[in-house]
Amino acid sequence: MNSAFPIAIPPLPRLPEAVPRSGLSDEARLALRQLLGDYARALALAFDAGAEARALGTAHGALVSRVVTQVWTLHLGEPAGLALFAQGGFGRGRLFPHSDVDLLVLARDESSLASRGLERVFTVLWDLGLKPAQAVRTLAAQHALAAQDLSVFTAQMEARWLAGDRAMAGLPAALMTDTTLWPLPRFLAARMEEQAQRRARRGDSSYRLEPDLKDGPGGLRQLDLLYWLGLRMGLPRDLSALTREGLLDAAAAAALESAEALLARDRYVLHLQAARAEERLLFDHQRALAQQLGYRDDAGALAVERFMQDYYRAAASVETLVDEAAARLAARLDPPPPPIALDADWQRRGAALEPRATDLFRQRPAALVEGALRLDAEAGIQAFSADAARAMRSVLHALPGGALAQDADALRAFDHLLRRGAAAPMALTALARDGVLGALIPAFAAVSGRMQYDLFHQYTVDEHTLRVLAQLALFATPAAAPEFALAQSLWQRQEHLPVLILAALFHDIAKGRGGDHSELGEVEVRGFARRLGWTDADVDAAAFLVRWHLLLSQTAQRQDISDPQIVQTFATRVGTLPRLDMLYLLTVADVIGTSAKLWNGFKDRLLIDLYQAARRVLSGAAESLDEAARGQACRAAALAQLVASGHESAAVEQLWLDFPAAAFVRQRAAQVAWQSAALLAAPGVLPVVAAQSHAARGALEVFFLAADRDGLFAAATAALEREGYVVQEARILGTPSGRALDSFVLLDAHGASGDAARAARLCARLEAALRAPHAPRVRHGLPRRLRHFQRSPRIRYEPARGGARTRLALRCSDRPGLLADIAEAFVASGVRVHDARIATFGDIAEDYFELTDRHDRALDAARCEMLRRALEARLDDAGQGSAASPSGDSSTTSPAPTAPRHG
Repeated sequence: MNSAFPIAIPPLPRLPEAVPRSGLSDEARLALRQLLGDYARALALAFDAGAEARALGTAHGALVSRVVTQVWTLHLGEPAGLALFAQGGFGRGRLFPHSDVDLLVLARDESSLASRGLERVFTVLWDLGLKPAQAVRTLAAQHALAAQDLSVFTAQMEARWLAGDRAMAGLPAALMTDTTLWPLPRFLAARMEEQAQRRARRGDSSYRLEPDLKDGPGGLRQLDLLYWLGLRMGLPRDLSALTREGLLDAAAAAALESAEALLARDRYVLHLQAARAEERLLFDHQRALAQQLGYRDDAGALAVERFMQDYYRAAASVETLVDEAAARLAARLDPPPPPIALDADWQRRGAALEPRATDLFRQRPAALVEGALRLDAEAGIQAFSADAARAMRSVLHALPGGALAQDADALRAFDHLLRRGAAAPMALTALARDGVLGALIPAFAAVSGRMQYDLFHQYTVDEHTLRVLAQLALFATPAAAPEFALAQSLWQRQEHLPVLILAALFHDIAKGRGGDHSELGEVEVRGFARRLGWTDADVDAAAFLVRWHLLLSQTAQRQDISDPQIVQTFATRVGTLPRLDMLYLLTVADVIGTSAKLWNGFKDRLLIDLYQAARRVLSGAAESLDEAARGQACRAAALAQLVASGHESAAVEQLWLDFPAAAFVRQRAAQVAWQSAALLAAPGVLPVVAAQSHAARGALEVFFLAADRDGLFAAATAALEREGYVVQEARILGTPSGRALDSFVLLDAHGASGDAARAARLCARLEAALRAPHAPRVRHGLPRRLRHFQRSPRIRYEPARGGARTRLALRCSDRPGLLADIAEAFVASGVRVHDARIATFGDIAEDYFELTDRHDRALDAARCEMLRRALEARLDDAGQGSAASPSGDSSTTSPAPTAPRHG
C-alpha cells in the first residue's frame, strides 16, 4: 500500500441545501446513510492505495460535520439560545472510521432545552449509522462541571461550533478565559497524574502484548496531552508552535510527527480490520494488519513482529519526548533550585543531572556515557534533565554511525559504570532511554522495540533486558531477603558483578537474527568485552553466561534433577562455583524480568534444588552415582523417620516388600516416609490417595497406590484437569505385585493458593476417578489468545535409562486439557508412562516423558510411529495458526503456569 506519489483524498460529496425545520424524509435519510457509507468505502480504498491516515480522518470528519449540521438545521434551524459543538477528536476535525461523534449542546438557560427537536436530531444520527456521544448542558452547568472535571474542561478546549445560535459560537473559548478554571500549573499536574494512573492501568504485560493505540503508554492520548498543554498556553494545536515555544526542538518535533503518522495509520487500519472502534492491537488482528500494511516474513522475523516493532518504537518515542516536554514545562512553571556543581563537568538541579557547559557532549562525546557515572539514587540524582536529554539526542544524531562504539574514552567510562554494582542498572536504563546505549552497542539498538509473536515473551527485548537488570539490582537490597534469600546472599559475596551485569545486558541481544540467539549473543559479548579491555577469564565468563543463560532453567524443568547423573552433567557444563552463582542470579532475574507473574515457590525451589545439588558436585561432595548405595541410604533415612513418628519397623519393612526399588532411588526419604505412612494408615485398601502441601515449593504433591491398568495415567490427569490443577512433574512406578505407585507435583491453574479442604476434595475425586473404568473428559474451547498460536507438534524420540526406556520430547501448542489428550494417545498406542516433566512457555508446551510398551520395554520403531500418529491426530485438532517465530526458539526461561494450561 506504499506509494511514491501522494494519493488524492476523495473529494467531499455535495449535500443538498438544508431547509430549516423542514424535517428529513425516510428517502432522504436512506440517501444520507448511503452517502456516508459510499464515502467511507472510498476512504478505505484510498487508504489501501497509500493515502495518509490523518488526511483521511480529516476528510471523514469534514463530511460528518456537514451531515450533522444538516440534520440539526433540518430539525431545529437556528434556535436562539441553543448551539451544537463538536468535541474530542471530532472537535479537532478528525474522525477515524468507527470513532464516536462527540457532540456538546449548550443552552443559555433551561428554557432553551425544551425543544423536542433535540431528541429527533440524535435519533436521526443513529439511524444514519453514526455514533453520537452527546452532552446537553446549560452554560452555567457546563462552567460548573468544567471547573470540577478535567476531562470536561479539556474537551471544551477543542470545542468547535457546528450549528445553532451563531452568537454562541465563541462561548466555549470565552469560558477558557476564566483564570480560576484549571490554571496551567494545576492543569499540568492533574494531566500528569491522570497519565500516571492510565499508565498503571494499561502498562502491564498483557497490554504490552496487545497494546492500546489510543490510551496505552506512548499512544495517541499521550500525544494529545502535549497538544493540550500547548492549547492551555494559548498556542495552536501544532508541533511547530510547541517548538517555537521551546518545549520541543526540531528533531523531537520531527520524531513526534513521524510517530503520530504511524500511530494514526495503525489506528485507522485497525478500525477497518475490526469493523468497529477497536483501539487495542489484539492478537486477533495483528497478523492481518501486518499483511495489509505490506510487511513480509523473512529469515530474521515474522511480518507481524516487524509491524509491532515499528509500533513499539513509535510509542517509545512518544512516551519519552512527551514526558520530556512536560518536564521542561514543569521546570519553567516551578523552577528547580540553583545548580550545585559536582565537578568541572557536571551539576545537579534538584533530582536531575546536567552538564555545566552546554556544548560538553559535542566537545567530548564520551561524556554521553560519563554522565551516567554521576547518576546516584542514594544521592537523589535520578536522571538527566530534560535539557540534557535533548542535547544528548542532538549530539547522537550528529555523530557518524558507530563513532561512539569505537570511542575509547566512552568504552572506558562504560567499563567503570559496570563496576558500580547495584547502581549500574539504573544508569544503564537512563542511557537506554536516551539512546546512548544503542549508540554505544549497536546490537542493542537493533532489538529496540523487538517483540516475539508468542505469549511467553511479555515485553520487547530491550524492555525485558532493562527489567532483568533492575531485578539484579533488587537482589542487593534488604527488600529482597524474604523472597530471594539465596539470590541476596549470592549477590553480596559476588566478586564478578561487572561480568554478571554485562551478561544480563547481552543475554538476548541477538534475538531477531535467525539462528540460536544464545550462540550469536556469545559472539557479540566476546567482541564487546574485548573492546572494554577485559581479561580472557572475564571475557570467557561473560560469554559462558550469555551462551548458557537458559541452561539452569531448562535442566531444572525438563530433566529429573533427582538423578545424580543429570546433576553431574549440568555441573560439568557450568565448570566453576563462581559461574554457577552468576548463572543462578541471571536465571532468576531472567524469569522475573519476563513477567513477575511467572515466579512462584515451585519455580524458586526447583532452581534452588538444582543449584545446591550442582554446588555439591563442584565442591567435591556430590551424591553417589551408584543407584544401589543411594537406594539404601534413602531407605535407611525413611525408616528412621517412620520409626521416630511411631511406626513399627517390621510393619514398614513388610510394606516395602511391595515397593519398587526405584521408589528409593528416585525419591527423597521424606517422600518415601510420607507415602509409607499414608499406606500404613489404610491397610488392604485400594486405591489410596494422599496429598500434602509443599510450602517451600509452592505446590501440592499427590500420590496414589492403585491397581495398575492401561489408561490409569489418562484417568488421573483427566481428574486433575477437572479440579483445576496443572501437572508439573509426574512419577509413575510399578510395584512387584502389579500395582501403580504414582506421584504428581501440582500447581493451581489460576495461581490460587490451596487449602486443606480443597486438597481433601481433590483426593476424594481422584480416588473416584481411579475406581471408575472410564473417566469422563472435560472438553474446553480454545481461549481467544491461544487461537492465534496453534502449531503442529514436534516429536522427538531418544533412548533413556541406558536404553531401557524411550524418552519422548514433545513440543506443541498449549491448550486446556493438553496433558489429558496426550495421555489418551499413550493409551491408544499401548504405551506406558514412567516419568513426566511438564514445561510451558506461554503458548508453547514442551513436555518430556519416559515411556515403555506394555511389557516395560523401550519402544520399537513401529510403536514410535503409532504414537506419533496418535499424538498428531489429537494435537492437530485445534487447528494450525502462526508458525514459530524465526527470530529465535521458545526454549527460554520457562514461566510458572498461568491459566489456561495443559494438564
